[in-house]
This record gives sequence, C-alpha cells and structure tokens, in this order.
Amino acid sequence: MTDFKVLYSIASGYLQGVDLSPLKFAYDFAAERHAGKRHACGDPYIHHLLEVASVLASMKLDRDTIISGLLHGVLKEGVASMSELEQQFGHDVANIVDGATRITNVQYNSRLTSQAENIRKLFLAMGADIRVLLVRLADRLQDMVTLAPAPEELRRQVARETMDLYAPLASRLGIDWMKRELEDHSFAYLFPLEHQDLTSHLESSLAERQAYVDEVISIFYEKLKKNNVFPLRIIGRPKHLYSIYKKLIAQNIPLERVYDKVAFRIIVKTVKECYEALGVIHGEWTPVPGRIKDFISAPKSNNYQSMHTTVAGPHGHFIEIQIRTDEMDRVAQEGVAAHWAYKEGQKINRNDARLFRDLKTLVKTLQEVEDPNEFMDSVRGELFEPDVYALTPTGEVRELPRGSTPIDFAYSIHTAVGDSCVGAKVNGQLVQLKHELQNGDIVEIVTAKNQQPKRAWLQLVKTSRARTRIRHWLRREEKERSLKLGREICERELKKYDITLKKLLKSGHIRMLLKQLHCNSLEDMLVKVGIGKISLEQLLKALQPKDVREEEEKRRQEELLEKTKRSEESRARSGSREGIDIQGIDDMLVKISQCCKPVPGDEIIGFITTGSGISVHKVDCSNLLATDPQRRIPVNWSASSKSMHRAELFIRAENRRGILADISGLISADDADVVEFKARTTPENIALLDVVVQVSDLQHLRQLQRNLQHMPEVIEVRRR
Repeated sequence: MTDFKVLYSIASGYLQGVDLSPLKFAYDFAAERHAGKRHACGDPYIHHLLEVASVLASMKLDRDTIISGLLHGVLKEGVASMSELEQQFGHDVANIVDGATRITNVQYNSRLTSQAENIRKLFLAMGADIRVLLVRLADRLQDMVTLAPAPEELRRQVARETMDLYAPLASRLGIDWMKRELEDHSFAYLFPLEHQDLTSHLESSLAERQAYVDEVISIFYEKLKKNNVFPLRIIGRPKHLYSIYKKLIAQNIPLERVYDKVAFRIIVKTVKECYEALGVIHGEWTPVPGRIKDFISAPKSNNYQSMHTTVAGPHGHFIEIQIRTDEMDRVAQEGVAAHWAYKEGQKINRNDARLFRDLKTLVKTLQEVEDPNEFMDSVRGELFEPDVYALTPTGEVRELPRGSTPIDFAYSIHTAVGDSCVGAKVNGQLVQLKHELQNGDIVEIVTAKNQQPKRAWLQLVKTSRARTRIRHWLRREEKERSLKLGREICERELKKYDITLKKLLKSGHIRMLLKQLHCNSLEDMLVKVGIGKISLEQLLKALQPKDVREEEEKRRQEELLEKTKRSEESRARSGSREGIDIQGIDDMLVKISQCCKPVPGDEIIGFITTGSGISVHKVDCSNLLATDPQRRIPVNWSASSKSMHRAELFIRAENRRGILADISGLISADDADVVEFKARTTPENIALLDVVVQVSDLQHLRQLQRNLQHMPEVIEVRRR
C-alpha cells in the first residue's frame, strides 16, 4: 500500500529544484476532507488517491498533475468547492480536478444518451488540457486493480468501457504499459474462464519458455557482435495475455500454435544500428512476408518509433522482434509523458505538438455528432487499432483500419480534401475510390472543385471520421434543400392571405405561429415544412384567422356527418355489416379492427367490446390474444360482400428518384387504392415505406404483394 512518503520519494527523484510543499498540503487537505470515507473496494479513500497520484508520479508528470491526482475526488464527493481549490492550489489544478470530476460521474447502468454525454465531456475536457485524461487514466487503472469485490454486472460494464475507451486512449497517447494493463484487467473480468485457462497454460510452460528466451537472447548477442553491432540490451518479455487471446480468436488456432508468445526487443545506440541489426537478423533467419514494419522513418501518430519484424527463429519458432534506440524505447513505454510539455521551462516538441493537434481534431470531429448511437460508434471507430499504414507523397503516415479506401485517406488529411475527392493515385497508378489501401502505399488524392460527397460513399468508407463528415455534409445539404422548399411553400400559402414572412416577422405574429407549430425558430419551422414534419394542413390551420378556421371546421364536420349517414344507409340496404355474418345476433354494430386490419380471406374472430359493439380481428392478432376468451364469438365473411378493406404493407426498396411514384402507380394499376403513405430513408439510402391500401380480399392483397416484389428496386414486401 502506497503511503505519502513513497509518493514524495518518487516525485522528488525527478522534480529537482521544484517546491514540493504543495504536494504535502494537498495530501493533508484530501486526508482531512475524506476522513472516514472508503473507496468502493473497501479501502480508505485516501489510499486510492495516493495510488492514483503515485501512478502519475511514476510517469514523471509535473507537480500540478500529481496534486490533481490527490484531489480528483473532492468535487465529486462535495467536500470542497471549485473556488476553494482555485484559491488553495491554483487555476490549473482546479481546472484539471473539475474536468476529471465531470467525467467520472458515469452511471454505468444509465441509458445510452447519458453514457454518450459523459464520454463527450471527457473529450471536451481532454481537448482543453490533456492532463485531465492522464488523471482519468490513472484513476481508471486503480479502479480496475480493485474492481474484484464489485458485483459481476458492474465489473463487466466497467471492463467493457475500459476496453472500448480507456485502453485505446492510453494507446493513442503512446502509454503502452498502461494500455496493456488496462486490457489485461478488462480481459480477466470480461472473459474469466478464458483468462484463467490461458494463465494456467502459460504458467505451466514458464520454465521452458524462460529457457528458450535466455537461449535466443544469447544467440542474438553473439550474431550481432559478430557483425559489429553492439546492443545496449536485449529483452525477452511475454506478450500480455489479451494480445495472445486476440491472436487465438483472429486466427482460430489453439494456444500450442501461437509461437510468438514472447516478444524480443533489441535496444541499440543509434538509428543506423537499428537498420544494421535488422539486416543481421534477416541474414540469419527467414523473415515472414508482410510482417516487416518501419516505424522509425514513418512514426505512428502517437510518436511511436521502432522496427518490427517476425522471423522463423531458433528451433523454427516464429518470434516477433522490435529494434529501437534507447530514446525510442522510452517514448514507446511512456508515450506523451516521455518529454512532458508541462514541465517547467520546457517547450513542447514537434512530435507532441502533432499528437495534441490530432487529439484536438478528434475532439472537434466528435463534437459535430449529435445522435448518441452515432456518437458512440464514432468514438469506437476513432479509437481503432490501425492495420494499414499509408503515406502521403511527402512521407506523412496515415493510420487506417483494414479495408480503408482513398476516401478514408482523403478525410484523414482534411475535410475539404475528402469532400472534393474524385480519385487517387496509389504508388503512381490511378485507382477507383473503392480501392482498398495496403501497408506502405503512397497515396496522392485527386480533387475537383465541383465534386461533392455522395451517399454511396458511406458504403465504401471504414473510418468513423470519414463517415461522420459525409453524413454531416449530406444532412447540411438536405437541410438547405428543405429550407428552400419550406420557404417556397410558406410564401405561397401566406400570399393567399396577403401576408409575407417579412410582415410576420415585423408584426411579431411569428412568435405565436412558432408556438402553435412547436418550433424553436423561423428556420426550424421552414425546414420542418420542407421535410414534411409540418403538414400543409397544420400550416394552414396555424395561418388562418380564428373565425375562418372555425367556419372551415364546421363545414368539414357537416361533410363528415353526411358521408357517415350515407354509408350507414347503404350498409343497411345491403344487409351486411362490413361484409360479416354473425349467427344469432342482430342489429349489433360491427367494425373491422385497425390493429390487424383483416380482409376477406383472413381467418377472423369477433370480440364483444364494452359499449362499442363487436370488433373483428385476425385469429392470430396479438391484441386479441390478450383479451378475455369469454367475450370472443365466431364470425364469418359474408359471401355477398363487395366492399373494399384496408391492409397495411411494409416495403423496403433501394431509393432512387421516382420510386414512390412508381410504387403508387403499380398499386393503382392493380385496382387498389392508397389510403396512407409514410416514407423515410436510412443512411444507406434504403427507402422504408408504410403503405395502407384498400383491397377487395386476401387474394387481391397477395397478388398486389407479388407484383410489388417483382419491381427491381424492391427488396422486401410484407404485411404489417
């Protein structure tokens, strides 16, 4: 268990010349404010705070970050105020603690919207000060270490969020050791049986594996020195459990066939020696094609640099080897903390500046995503493990998931480049936009001023950044079209009353109109009119003077009463009630149920309602099955029935111009009438239609379904 003396010793070891008395003051402050309180694991809460601060100190972070680790719980627990923190510890500490607090209030059993908003806060706070994320990562690591006593459901929820969000964020910052620990802890909670089985297998072969590691290291030293390469050190470490498990799943192989359970790392003095060492290794053992990666000349976005290769090594075992300098090794382990930008008197270096710029771009991209589902998909998509490393003509590396296309590459450069992308040259050859990029490809994007994003691009892209940008552009264009159409409709209807939108705005009547139509602004109203969310009838009702509206309503009611009267007289003359016979019952109101809409030919049954006669349902209607069986009566379709009946169809079709008109035309050609028509489209440009039609019987309906299904664009037709 860490105590303050240990924390102070770690901090004073590298913060020479820095006044550490505020560190002791922060510890005393936290201990006093959290006296008697315990962490979820049962330990005193101050122990958890000391562990978090010690992790930050072990990363050699600045004094304010360590202090923030000690204080990150005071605002959440309500034992201190923001102004008090600022007064006692300064502006930076107060802001870091505030940022970390606002993103630790995640309710793991909350709805998706709540989860998305908390993660959004994390990214916003991270964009303002990266130290917020470092405190949060250290806090999450300690939570994972002490999570075992928690209920299983909570353990799994926290572990899943850690695997999906915090481990990838640690990787994005280049903090490799923390990423591995977060993944292995999450693996233990998410897949306990697999974790236990893998651990026992590896422990049983520990002695054999260590002997092999010692032998290989000895051989490496011998071969390298023979070729005048003198490594500083050679390390053979077991791969972390989760990386081995991923290989088992991805390749669908047993553990015995995972030969590279150990990764070897050769540390040399200079970049020149890195390449010399690689040449020696490849000269002695056969390299595996496609597994050689040069991250020295083209570093990863998190500043990681190293040579990677896999060879058929001693005894024919495949072994993974990383070759790097001492400084590269330090950056690979510590990431952004290796040359910390907030250390007193130190300027931010070029690589860190690029990393922070990329993180701010990520934050900006995610800010534009409003839908919670889409936001969470975008977060997961942005934090992918890259499989493809492609280069710009100037040698800048772009990290992409497998299957990425030139469109993904274009959007990784800039939104404007993506929006205007018409093609690409890959390794000097023109390729189509659907071309899949490979490792090492040099990609030059071809643009055109008149090019615009296409909905079909959503089927080609793999990165969430590209997908988000394309959707954003399509929504903006759709909004502009809807705004223009809505304005035209409103101006046309207002003209009938000798009014214009300008007059409405000047008179102040627009406020009343917006209130009636539940709109936030004039633009909001125009857009809703344009997309059909506000119907012409609703608009006219809101625009008409009250006396005109009352007169119109009275006229419509009179017309409806007259139609109803004629319909009842006609039904009485025909002697049929909705074309249905009921044995032993006369003069009872009969109505077709609108929940299942049966038509002649369907098996039906009647249900005696309270005061509303008999409602007729299909025998398999879910609403009917939930009713009292004692009130059900047998009914049959009348043989003489000639009336038309409503049925509802669901149609899924490829969207194109004129598809609605073609479907409506086919329905009319089949002697059926369209009563209601609702349509919407998916992001994949698929039209989803709910159509209520009038048909004579079941045979008529089935014939209509068959004819609709024969349309080339129609994917599915089914009865609701």
